[in-house]
Amino acid sequence: MASETLGEALDESLAPELDERVPAPRRRWTAVLAIAAVVLIGLNLRAGITSAAALFHGLQQLLGYGPLVASLLPTIPVLCFAVAGAATAWLSGRIGLERSIALALVLLTGGLALRGFESVELLLAGTVAAMSGLAICNVAMPSFIREHFAHRTSAATGTFTITMAFGATTAAAVSVPLAAQLGSPTLGLAAWALLGAVALAAFLPLAVRSRRRRLAGGKRHVSPWPLLATRMGLLATALFAIQALLVYALMSWLPFVMISRGLDPAAGGLILAVVQVVSIPAVVVLLAMATKPHLLRPAFMLTASASLAGYITLLVLPPQLGLIPAVLLGLGFGVFPLLMLVISRSGSSAAETTALSTLAQSVGYLFAAAGPFGLGLLHDAARSWTPPLVLMLAGSALQLLLCLWITAPQRKAQK
Repeated sequence: MASETLGEALDESLAPELDERVPAPRRRWTAVLAIAAVVLIGLNLRAGITSAAALFHGLQQLLGYGPLVASLLPTIPVLCFAVAGAATAWLSGRIGLERSIALALVLLTGGLALRGFESVELLLAGTVAAMSGLAICNVAMPSFIREHFAHRTSAATGTFTITMAFGATTAAAVSVPLAAQLGSPTLGLAAWALLGAVALAAFLPLAVRSRRRRLAGGKRHVSPWPLLATRMGLLATALFAIQALLVYALMSWLPFVMISRGLDPAAGGLILAVVQVVSIPAVVVLLAMATKPHLLRPAFMLTASASLAGYITLLVLPPQLGLIPAVLLGLGFGVFPLLMLVISRSGSSAAETTALSTLAQSVGYLFAAAGPFGLGLLHDAARSWTPPLVLMLAGSALQLLLCLWITAPQRKAQK
């Protein structure tokens, strides 16, 4: 993975999925657009979430909402990922994979722009619309990668995950200063609609030229629900659920945790940015390990163990040493790309990949919604972040066990 370049991914992406009768220059241009899509959608996929997390304190002060709305806001993304994500397989079967992603980018851009108004109702509505767009992209991108980068899934998955982390890092680090420059935290949120508009503009040629064709393997739609009766379906869904709960609870509340312990809002956002920055080289190393079958389990165990250690240090160390848990938790974010790589390689067709991705993400995110919402209410009731962090520590221990089980030799029995 580390040695594979985007150029290599481009070369490998040209042939298998494209009609051989299409001229080579057009095939190459389609492959260039596919790489641009991976990069630009990756940049958008977490920026709308981490930008809000960094601004939650300022938004609550400006708009004056209570603890219920404060707990609901970081929960909306996960609920949207569950509900809208469940419909992605059906939607891609009806209008095509690329057009489904284009529709998702329209929702994302419009929703982010809507959050610029100083209204609790529009803030909630815009968050629902934007996060629904992200949900469709979440589920559709493993299939998009399989369709366009069949022989370079590790390189494309790594590129996608790294750009996703870079977008999240940038949003977490600059949203507070950006909002200060614009004079309002709501405008600081809405500014990220520009990034969504760039992705939409770059992706439209792919969507316009796409045909509503059957996915590779001859099937347009495979129901995800029977996969719950399989070992891979159960383990992928369970692992996705627990890692999503941990990741989104952390992205939603980590700046708030650090602020409540005495750091200023900009420093709290920077701690979250460090988590994201560390995850970038971690993804490169972990996916490089995962290209070798005998190192897949060590890669999973390394990142899951780092996550466990991160929550322990977050509990026991003072906020002035917040960089230590931030580094460990950044390494712990590697569970997601490893699991997405396993999903993107699953099944015998892109339709079957979409089915497993839909199952894992829709059911997983529905369960994970309890994280941001429940932890916010628990903190409000306990007046302390210690009980929520103890629960997250227990969740990271369960994640470690699931990583061990999903990488057991018999994991190949997927069907």
